[in-house]
Amino acid sequence: MNAEMDHILEEFRRRICAASEQKTALCLQGGGSKKWYGQEARGEILDTRAYRGIVAYEPTELVITARCGTPLAEIEAALDQQNQMLAFEAPHFGAGATIGGVLAAGLSGPRRATAGAVRDFVLGASLMDGTGELLSFGGQVMKNVAGYDVSRMLAGSMGCLGLILDISVKVLPKPFAETTLAFALSEADAIHHMNLWGGQALPISASAWQVGRLMLRLSGAEAAVRAAKQKLGGEEIVDAEAYWTSVREQSHDFFAQDDKHGLWRLSLPSTTPALRLSGKTMIEWGGAQRWLYSDEPAHLIRDTVAQAGGHVTLFRGGDKTSGVFTPLSAPIAKIHRNLKNSFDPAGIFNPGRMYPNL
Repeated sequence: MNAEMDHILEEFRRRICAASEQKTALCLQGGGSKKWYGQEARGEILDTRAYRGIVAYEPTELVITARCGTPLAEIEAALDQQNQMLAFEAPHFGAGATIGGVLAAGLSGPRRATAGAVRDFVLGASLMDGTGELLSFGGQVMKNVAGYDVSRMLAGSMGCLGLILDISVKVLPKPFAETTLAFALSEADAIHHMNLWGGQALPISASAWQVGRLMLRLSGAEAAVRAAKQKLGGEEIVDAEAYWTSVREQSHDFFAQDDKHGLWRLSLPSTTPALRLSGKTMIEWGGAQRWLYSDEPAHLIRDTVAQAGGHVTLFRGGDKTSGVFTPLSAPIAKIHRNLKNSFDPAGIFNPGRMYPNL
């Protein structure tokens, strides 16, 4: 590690140790592109962007290691030169997105249902805990390990366990061929077909339904994509990349609604029929992820989704006093609290960002 990065780490350590001693909150933040996500951030901002740069990239090994403040766009550009990608298609939600924020938020894009989530691609990570100690977990290769996989646990932790520093993730080659087909289908028929096709040997890499139109992306070998297209039919979309980018970045017209109306993210068994909740809906991930704009009471939305075997997050906007994430049962809440105490005994890192008492 070079002297400049050493100096930055020492400054991080100084800030963290001082905050722990005084028990004052720190708001860990990179580009701030997802600062609206979760409960309201509290504390003095600790900006991670100075600690940046790709540490190692081995295209033949399909792994890249980068510092937390490295812009996501910089990583994607490096991968693109080798015709590779982050297969979970992390959303940017702004030009300032960093790889540290990608891991902390744990959000994945349209390809997640077939490729896997952020946590599935994390090979290793280093963390500075609440005492200023530098901890390392995992490595740079895929292998079976005994014990608790802390590096993957950091995915979606919202920075409440510590300052994520270096991250190693698995990357994948870009598909040789890709096309998107459109089908005119009702919500019920779209859910049926997404599950029917999802159980067949078809190279499906993304799906999205909204207002009577199902979009289906096919990715893979040219022969496989061509055969699937002939089998499924549908209308081939010309500017498909722009469409999937708009879904990933939530710049699609569906998401053009003021924050007064909460955007709910529903995670459900993929075969779940349309829920009896008022509002407008978009369906992704073969039926497993559903976006909902609704004025229904939070408790009704949560109860309806829970009865269907799923859980729900108030993703953006709305009244956060009812809670953003699914309430935890007492045993699970205890595990969260114990983990928080182990890594952050003074409770300085992003307090309350996930749950008010965490």
